[in-house]
Amino acid sequence: MGTPTERPGAADVLDQIRALKLRWVELFYTDLLGGFNHIHLPAETIDHDSFVGGIPKLDGSSVRGFREIFESDMILLPDPSTFGVVPWGAEHGGTGRFIADILVGGSKERYAHDPRGIARRTAEVLASAGYDKSYWGPEIEFFVFDSVRLIPSAHAVRDAWGGAGYLLDSSEAPWQTADGHGSIRFKEGYHKAAPGDALEGMRSEICNILSDNFHIRMDAHHHEVATAGQGEINIRFDELIPAADHVQDVRYVIKNVASQHGKIASFMPKPVFGDNGIGMHMNQSLWSGDTNAFYDVDDKYAEVSQTCRYYVGGLLAHSRALCAITNPTTNSYRRLVPGYEAPVFIAWSRSNRSANVRIPFYHKGRAIAKRIEYRTPDSAANIYLTEAALALAGLDGIRRKIEPPAPVDHDIYKLTPAQRKELGIRELPGSLGEALECLASDDTFLRPVFGDSVLETYHEIKREEQLQLNLRPHPYEFYRYLDV
Repeated sequence: MGTPTERPGAADVLDQIRALKLRWVELFYTDLLGGFNHIHLPAETIDHDSFVGGIPKLDGSSVRGFREIFESDMILLPDPSTFGVVPWGAEHGGTGRFIADILVGGSKERYAHDPRGIARRTAEVLASAGYDKSYWGPEIEFFVFDSVRLIPSAHAVRDAWGGAGYLLDSSEAPWQTADGHGSIRFKEGYHKAAPGDALEGMRSEICNILSDNFHIRMDAHHHEVATAGQGEINIRFDELIPAADHVQDVRYVIKNVASQHGKIASFMPKPVFGDNGIGMHMNQSLWSGDTNAFYDVDDKYAEVSQTCRYYVGGLLAHSRALCAITNPTTNSYRRLVPGYEAPVFIAWSRSNRSANVRIPFYHKGRAIAKRIEYRTPDSAANIYLTEAALALAGLDGIRRKIEPPAPVDHDIYKLTPAQRKELGIRELPGSLGEALECLASDDTFLRPVFGDSVLETYHEIKREEQLQLNLRPHPYEFYRYLDV
């Protein structure tokens, strides 16, 4: 897949900060649930030692999934290769930014709960297995709404709500006009052209910022299938950690540009009933030097190697457990239902978008392009944990030589339950709670890298999310059951 772009070192970025006369530097880091957090520092306080010993500016007890109050001192270690310039920081004298790793105060060891650190350890495990590079191409989907109104409002008395509901506004949506026909009808938004695509200009603005200010190579952007402002941005593939950094940058820029336009960007997997949700399909391949370990020109089915088949076998074997990480919200399971292009069934195939593992097959005889696409994840996932978990599942398949079932070259949605059973096709979990149960019984492949503490903390946070949803009446329940 080619050689990664040469990345700048500390001396290079220090020179850029001075040349651009930036007054501020932001350090970004990711919490256990995928949230992007930051702190501003005066630019003159950043020097070469900042990139060696780090900057002691993090209270770990105030971050979701991190440390207790009695062990809270932590250090942010900026990665010079992530340097960018925040365009909306110009009004404050110019702002540069870095993505940081997290170190433990005192020992300066890498912090076990740092998602970027987990991704880094995964890359090291892959390298020790003979795959010195892995390439990742996440496809980032999102919604941009004109407004979102919640009932109760943010000012309601906590846990004493008298009602619940939401109102989504979008100039593209069919419910916005009196005759019920807006610019884009349900499921008719794919590659829609302007003026139906009302957000074409905004997406171009987002992509220009990502390219010019954050040095991300763009592949494409377009309207996705759903109405109400569903879009997709494709970025150029990169190695494991840079690819994850890019996803965080894309999310950050989308949210900020939408806000500047008076709109709300959302990565909620299924905000619109009756239309497609948003996924984050993960294209991936393993390389040994300049050799794509997934390619075999002699394979008659999809030009995939035995190594690739074992990798797929690992993904399929662990698909149900992976959902707890790749589909981490209660809302994720509103998307994983039949009829909306989301993969519900565990299977693999060439070109088949009803399987959760797809082998893209646009061209024959191109080793550089051979990859697999894991279609289950959604855009709410922590990208660092997602890439790490997928890589470890695939590597487990290679180590244990897990042969996948025969590929399924049918529309799986149209198969009967008996036909799916005959083909050995299992289903993904139907709820976050079920996914967590699957992970609890199948996490051995993750523990050497994730560690017991991360998995236990993650389980605790996510089980509480499921519990809080289960405790509350749903608006639809009033429609169904008020008169019983």
